[in-house]
Amino acid sequence: MTGIANLKELLTRNLRQSGIYIAFVAIVVLFTALTGGTLLGPTNVTNLVLQYSYILILAIGMVIIIIGGHIDLSVGSVVALTGAVAAVVVIREGLPWWVGVLAAVGTGLLVGAWQGFWVAYVGIPAFIVTLAGMLLFRGLTLQVLNNISLSPFPSEYSQIASGFLNGLLGGYGYDTFTLVIFAIGILGFAYNSWRNRRARIAYNQPVEAGPLFVLKLVVIAAVVMWFAWQLATSRGLPLVLIILGVLVMAYTLVTKHSVFGRHVYAIGGNLAAAQLSGVRVKRVNFWMFVNMGFLSAIAGIVFSARSSAAQPAAGNALELDAIAACFIGGAAVTGGIGTVTGAMVGGLIMAVMSNGMSLMGIDQSVQQIVKGIVLLLAVAFDVWNKKRAAAAR
Repeated sequence: MTGIANLKELLTRNLRQSGIYIAFVAIVVLFTALTGGTLLGPTNVTNLVLQYSYILILAIGMVIIIIGGHIDLSVGSVVALTGAVAAVVVIREGLPWWVGVLAAVGTGLLVGAWQGFWVAYVGIPAFIVTLAGMLLFRGLTLQVLNNISLSPFPSEYSQIASGFLNGLLGGYGYDTFTLVIFAIGILGFAYNSWRNRRARIAYNQPVEAGPLFVLKLVVIAAVVMWFAWQLATSRGLPLVLIILGVLVMAYTLVTKHSVFGRHVYAIGGNLAAAQLSGVRVKRVNFWMFVNMGFLSAIAGIVFSARSSAAQPAAGNALELDAIAACFIGGAAVTGGIGTVTGAMVGGLIMAVMSNGMSLMGIDQSVQQIVKGIVLLLAVAFDVWNKKRAAAAR
């Protein structure tokens, strides 16, 4: 098979995922041109990471919920509540910053267990449970804060969202440590890709041609190292990017290579078949929401650390951004389909559009209209892709 034919097959084999990456590249190119290159400047690339990291963290948990056939409307309120708990512990009570982090994580786990109980063991649809949670946890936030904002957090806490690792290995006008970390990441990705390719060949599964495989790795390496260079020539490696990177790698492994991950896909893809196969549906559903509570707490910590304050209205509409990131990133409305990587790309598409339109001075109302249209088109593409696949059978 020729390289060109192989490339065409690679793109059409999973049209949903390949379309996301093509759309992402097109949007980046478009807004780079419209902003005169400012979008991809070192300072703005760093700001993109800092400004949208908590949405990407939420999207990791949300995509697992959506794959399992559920939805969570409460994550914005949980972000506010966990940030409020951290503020009370650290600012009002004067305890060390890490105690506030633990208190926030504990609160998120309790919230997840609460909602998981009602969904998994009582049988109330997640839409209703989390809608009630959105109201409940927002009300608790107001009570915890006594309807006032608490600020500022100590510098150690704020460093979680605004700190950088810079100068550990030196460098002249750039941070060598950032480049080394990303280079190690590329080597790890290349080795893992090579192992997966060998495994697929051993089981007689289709793979891309050798030259195309090498080209893919080279392109990915070039893009990643360019991104690393932008960070290295700005302020170095953001601490929040390390947190996000660890979470993405961990949850990619969980969803692709763990029993829990396979059970989540099975439940979302065909609940009846999963039950007949012996999947402990109630337990898996329960832990999906506990995990969502945990990641909402991490996002709440990052959100409050970035603003160095806990506010009663914090986190408003973050659940909509997280849900949109998942659907734009290829998750299916009916469940059973989606990836952590796709959710990250969907979140980045939202981030690039919001940031690019802000740089262009476009009114906030117009930004909301554009994002709404993009979400609608993403879901319409999902529906069309399913019809096309069904017709091809």
